[in-house]
Amino acid sequence: MSARCQVTGATPQFGNSISHSHTRTKRRWSPNVQRRTYHVPSLGRRVTLTVSTRGIGIIDRRGIDAVVAELIAKGEKL
Repeated sequence: MSARCQVTGATPQFGNSISHSHTRTKRRWSPNVQRRTYHVPSLGRRVTLTVSTRGIGIIDRRGIDAVVAELIAKGEKL
């Protein structure tokens, strides 16, 4: 599963981990993505999305119908 949120578009970010001796090593911050299944009344079926926790909050606030309609308009595969 790729670490990309379908709702917010969050992807991993990269940077340096700095030790006490100030040695820098590469590291990666992955978003907290989870696979969630939602029932979408407008489509009449269930849809499985890869969403971050922030994306789950957006779905809770705006509703799954509005979010799925926006994803379809963007051309996202559901």
